[in-house]
Amino acid sequence: MSTSDPAGVPGVVRVTDPADERLGDYTNLTDVRLRSKHEPEKGLYIAESSTVIRRAIAAGHRPRSFLMAEKWLPELAPLIAGLPPGDDGAPVPVHLAEPAVLEQVTGFNVHRGALAAMHRPALPAVHDLLAAARGGAGARRVAVLEDLVDHTNVGAVFRSAAALGVDAVLVSPRCADPLYRRSVRVSMGTVFQVPWTRLEAWPGGLDALRAEGFTVAALALSDDALSLDELESDPPERLALVLGTEGDGLSATAVAASDTVVKIPMAGDVDSLNVAAASAVAFWATRV
Repeated sequence: MSTSDPAGVPGVVRVTDPADERLGDYTNLTDVRLRSKHEPEKGLYIAESSTVIRRAIAAGHRPRSFLMAEKWLPELAPLIAGLPPGDDGAPVPVHLAEPAVLEQVTGFNVHRGALAAMHRPALPAVHDLLAAARGGAGARRVAVLEDLVDHTNVGAVFRSAAALGVDAVLVSPRCADPLYRRSVRVSMGTVFQVPWTRLEAWPGGLDALRAEGFTVAALALSDDALSLDELESDPPERLALVLGTEGDGLSATAVAASDTVVKIPMAGDVDSLNVAAASAVAFWATRV
């Protein structure tokens, strides 16, 4: 039964059983296959750490529940106390448990403050996403991610995008989920700051960018590729940078569907960078 905590937080529930059915959103968080299937279908994602939770709520995302050790409650108490009721009209549940119970529930040592199960917001259409950027003036710099499988890289790309002025991120149908727990954590919550959506077709979805006036530039190794220096010296007004999956890089079909191919000049007999590092270099060079 929900009660009110002495700290003034409504909806507090103290939990002692790791198998408590109320904690179903938080079980087996280390199982990537389970979570990547389970979260989108249930319309939720997991925000980890007080900082990330604050950024998610500031971005307008709604929590379903919280899970934390009691020592973290005072830090989040003002935020939680100010939340509107859940869909059922009751306070959003705040599950408190001992660290050992938390580890049994989640499968890892919960040491970053707290977890929150968040309602997954609906993704916008590409046109609406691009049109809303820059206060309605429209996006000028966009990143496109093809089939990245490492959630750490996805989160790192979003963090670079936020820091270096990228207006939006588009991800291919098979790209790893930006709202997966590891992606959100590595991004330090910037996945809530940079608008993004998922393309329904690939590489046909790149046509939507051209229709919006973007030059689509594939970052890939090619004999006829422009140097990033050349692109930087005379950049198009609207530019979409397409980055490929770890290991193989961009697919041949994605390269063929792009307007131009760009490569980062390399030294030391190194032919390429990790996709997260390459994104930061390219975003910096083409920033506006």
